[in-house]
Amino acid sequence: MARRNYRKARRHVEVSVGESVRIIRELQGLSQNGLSALTGIPQSTISAIENDRVKLGVERAKVLARALKCHPAVLVFPGWDVEDESAA
Repeated sequence: MARRNYRKARRHVEVSVGESVRIIRELQGLSQNGLSALTGIPQSTISAIENDRVKLGVERAKVLARALKCHPAVLVFPGWDVEDESAA
């Protein structure tokens, strides 16, 4: 398939890790209590993560990603741009 008139989308807002968790949770139609019930993570901890008061961490990211049906990287690296950034 030819790419005619292809233009890369521009990023309009910066999103923190906590905001990415909240956005994806809300898109799934889940409350913090609902997400807590699915993950076993206390609602107060989910609130602290969403407000960037507590670091997400790899293990919590995996648990949340499973419940939110997304890849953990979506939560941990919300602003990652593959073309502009290198992992090395």
